[in-house]
Amino acid sequence: MDLYDSMKATKGNHVKSILLRAALALAILLPAGIATTTPALSESGFAAFIRGGQPRVRTGHYRSDKSPIAREKVRFSENHPEGTIIIDTSERRLYYVLGNGRALKYGVGVGRDGFTWSGRNRISRKAEWPGWTPPATMRAREARKGRKLPAYMPGGPNNPLGARALYIGSTLYRIHGTNQPWTIGQAMSSGCIRMANDDVVDLYQRAKIGSRVIVRH
Repeated sequence: MDLYDSMKATKGNHVKSILLRAALALAILLPAGIATTTPALSESGFAAFIRGGQPRVRTGHYRSDKSPIAREKVRFSENHPEGTIIIDTSERRLYYVLGNGRALKYGVGVGRDGFTWSGRNRISRKAEWPGWTPPATMRAREARKGRKLPAYMPGGPNNPLGARALYIGSTLYRIHGTNQPWTIGQAMSSGCIRMANDDVVDLYQRAKIGSRVIVRH
């Protein structure tokens, strides 16, 4: 082997060594990369569940904490104590009674067909960035549709319960947030009452544990 061939072989071995090291580095980094993309994959599955089978709305600003229905202070002639929460599912609005003939009016999302309900209860618990534990019946129902729900999902921006939750008595129902504003004013949920995150944070600060809740059609 002459000098030229020796240099050529040495160069080739050097290139192979570099490629081998790069491959090993990629193998080490790949699991971390997969782990960082898993929440996004899970989120898309939750989005399908949250839409209640409705087609995905494609806009330039897909996610937002703001409601498409502006919160407003309105006249309110019904005789309820200050602090009462009244949810009108047919109107798809929530009223927080301020007293003196006034109330705050919020847009909400309500239960889809087969998941509507009505009654009276009280707020039993409040939580910031709540975790979500889907009931076994919900998990089984969604599994039949080909959607796998987790046994538990920790709180955070991608959690279906949003920024705040107000739990209604000992029921499975909550008033909770969402960052999917196209669901506000719609009937898509499994019975819970959805508010845009900005609105549910506002209500959370006003409502107390023990506040009356009236849900009506």
